[in-house]
Amino acid sequence: MRPTAVFFGTEEGIKNAYGADIRAKIAGQTELLPGFYDEAALKNGMFPPELKDAECVFSTWGMPALGAEEIARLTPGLKAVFYAAGSVRYFAEPFLDGGVRVFSAWGANGVPVAEFTEAQIILANKGFFQSLHRGGAPEWTEHEAGKPVAGNYGARIGIIGAGMIGTMVIERLRNHVLCTEVFDPFMTEERAEALGVKKVESLPQLFADCRVVSNHLANNPQTVGMIDRTCFEKMDPRGVFINTGRGQQVVEADLIAALKECPGRAAVLDVTWPEPPEKGSELYTLPNVFLTPHIAGSLGAEILRMGEYMYDEFDALLNGRPVKYEVSKEMLKTMA
Repeated sequence: MRPTAVFFGTEEGIKNAYGADIRAKIAGQTELLPGFYDEAALKNGMFPPELKDAECVFSTWGMPALGAEEIARLTPGLKAVFYAAGSVRYFAEPFLDGGVRVFSAWGANGVPVAEFTEAQIILANKGFFQSLHRGGAPEWTEHEAGKPVAGNYGARIGIIGAGMIGTMVIERLRNHVLCTEVFDPFMTEERAEALGVKKVESLPQLFADCRVVSNHLANNPQTVGMIDRTCFEKMDPRGVFINTGRGQQVVEADLIAALKECPGRAAVLDVTWPEPPEKGSELYTLPNVFLTPHIAGSLGAEILRMGEYMYDEFDALLNGRPVKYEVSKEMLKTMA
């Protein structure tokens, strides 16, 4: 008997994440309820009575955040949630507490982040951010000719956090002759050896050792403000800090002070806190700050990869094959 399935989220969001071919495959293997149900629809009773029979939810960004009682009332027979996006921290716990299995396309969403980060690291080692000529200036204000540039051969790279995305970055850096150091309190020496990296015991040490440092810390209360003055004061005078993790993990005032103290330093920030930076923030005006508007993650057609990952997880579960991207309560502590 085919399981009953439903899409939770907006029609636009669902169609962006699940291409027509994937939606057709889901419909072909389930009793798919018609329509798309966001949080407002569920809370206002705008759903068919058959929703109570749903065993599988397919969703993406905009997944309704429901409490335990709402889940039990709306979908008493629910067995699995397939989330075609990254972090499930904001909604997953009540589902997991109720015995519902949760799957996330964090692996798919991590691919473009890792690609983006690898590119920035390679550019950073070439002195790209210090030597880039920005439009509007009649000449280079600080030409890099003759300046000390590390280059990529044998350069030391610092990775903060060896979770899923940090690990993907480490694996991509193997394509280059680099020495990678990692700060991650959860990483064992055995795992460090398997990844071919050196584990360091403190963040300041990582910043002192490595000219280029990239942040991939998990997003939780323990990491808020973790990257602060004690780190930035150790930065190489021509060091580069890359952040595709979370803006809250950085003490922004300390980063700005370090960049002003040594104009040869640079910060490449795809995330900030708040996001975007507040009006008047020096992050907009410092010449050694390079801002992008949270573009490292999945964009455009890249989003379809996440829907494909979740369909593959559903198909594996349905046919008794091993799954790859199931989320546990323990994992919520360290997931970005």
